[in-house]
Amino acid sequence: MAESASPASATPPPPAGASVSEPDAPPTVIVTGRAAKVMRDQLVKRGTPNAAIRFGIRGGGCTGYSYMFQYEDGPPRTSDTVVEVGGVRVYVDPKSMRLVRNTRIDFETGMRGHGFRFDNPNVSNACGCGESVTF
Repeated sequence: MAESASPASATPPPPAGASVSEPDAPPTVIVTGRAAKVMRDQLVKRGTPNAAIRFGIRGGGCTGYSYMFQYEDGPPRTSDTVVEVGGVRVYVDPKSMRLVRNTRIDFETGMRGHGFRFDNPNVSNACGCGESVTF
């Protein structure tokens, strides 16, 4: 006879394209399905569908730091956090991870244009464009 969990004790799965961060879980970033699709489409358009995206923080911008995306053709570094969503791998180095931990990366389209949006709970201040931040 098959066992089944009672509905009251079953834990629902996370939303599609999201990762769950438990208190003792390793640091991560959350990539939505929509953002992963855009990343995947760009990798295919570039002719490197098996490459990854490196996400991080660099000095610069009007408030001190800015987000960085770049193509990564090689394997992750041993110290990188690797997030895989929708067939796309995103690498984050440990120094950046301290500043982007639990950041939600989404892709938005609207009347003012389109682009990636970063919902970073670690930010203390941001400029109007949302791409330059202070921690």
